[in-house]
Amino acid sequence: MIPFDVQHSSVNKGETLYDTELTLAALGIDLSIIRHSQNDYYDELIHLQPHQTLQMGIINAGDGSGQHPSQSLLDMMTIYEQFGTFTGLKVLIVGDLTNSRVARSNMELLTKLGAQVYFAGPQTWYDEAEFSQYGQYVAIDEVIDQIDVLMLLRVQHERHQPGAQSSFDASQYHAQYGLNQARYDRLKEQAIVMHPGPINRGVEWADELVETPKSRYTIQMENGVYMRMAMLEAVMRGRQLGGLS
Repeated sequence: MIPFDVQHSSVNKGETLYDTELTLAALGIDLSIIRHSQNDYYDELIHLQPHQTLQMGIINAGDGSGQHPSQSLLDMMTIYEQFGTFTGLKVLIVGDLTNSRVARSNMELLTKLGAQVYFAGPQTWYDEAEFSQYGQYVAIDEVIDQIDVLMLLRVQHERHQPGAQSSFDASQYHAQYGLNQARYDRLKEQAIVMHPGPINRGVEWADELVETPKSRYTIQMENGVYMRMAMLEAVMRGRQLGGLS
């Protein structure tokens, strides 16, 4: 494994992402795992021009507010371990939807797998044009006793407009959208609670409820090890067989 520090690389001299990857491939790197602040950054790496040849595997570890494939797959693994199916499951995704790549990846995959998706959270963080095709926007207290999976999202202050954080009231958010004892008690017996981490305790999730029986927070982290191992192996083997890139 070779760490890559963007701040001390030729990126600061104007080098494109493609040329950075071309250099790494020439040095013998077989696979790049990239987390990038730009949505769809990988387009230039997978839609090559006829004169370009990049012999390297690419795994998207998160692009801006776009997608988060590895988190989504470990989430699917965690849900499947609990229920053995996705068909007919009711999944409520709550929180900072607009800025969440986890929400986007999960809503697409859950829908394809047959789950019924719901969204809750502040109206200003919900884009109806984007999200309504995957699920229904609801009030958390209207469906909390009907869902199978409660998926909480971190409030991503770093992606909000300047000044928005100063007006954010954590206790008010927790009261309106967070998982408190009253909501936890209304969950179905077999329901599970998930969070991609890191958690803002007392905001999305009451501190004393993070490690309760319905919580799958630490199991998600454990499953993340296995799922990412599987992703690495799949891409590497695919390239060896002349398949995946």
